[in-house]
Amino acid sequence: MTLEQAIAGTGAEELDWEAVYADQAPRVYNYFRFRLGREADVEDLTARTFERAWRSRAQYRRDLAGFSTWLFKIAQNVRIDYLKSQRGQHLPLDAADDLAADGSPETDAERESDLARLKRLTRDLPDRERELIALKYGAAINNRLIAQLTGLSESNVGTILHRVVQTLRSRW
Repeated sequence: MTLEQAIAGTGAEELDWEAVYADQAPRVYNYFRFRLGREADVEDLTARTFERAWRSRAQYRRDLAGFSTWLFKIAQNVRIDYLKSQRGQHLPLDAADDLAADGSPETDAERESDLARLKRLTRDLPDRERELIALKYGAAINNRLIAQLTGLSESNVGTILHRVVQTLRSRW
């Protein structure tokens, strides 16, 4: 059963927030990891997102948006607020190579090299494209939900992502 099915007929106030956190926290965390990179920031912003969602739970309206859409809109706003407070101190994926890795030293070194390369390749992308990459591959969100979050059409999201991935592959 998906989260959306589990909340059908309930408001956000009646949700089992432990289940919501268990289901959605990895996706929110990965979204921030793709956008910011630094572990401490990622953990803090993930916590802020759920705190803000909890405080705003009475305002959630199922008739306006699915729960995941509502939650990720909060995450986007948390990220924007954070970036405003930092005023250019962080670039997306700036500290992705600081992420903990599991495996052998060779695997860890290869992963660090790949992350550094990805950081270089995405650094000059427009913010909209970096946001789409973070939502699609970091948060594992489908194109329909990304379209709702960004105001783009679903086909436009797919087209942009396809072009960005092709560009990144050609430069890899």
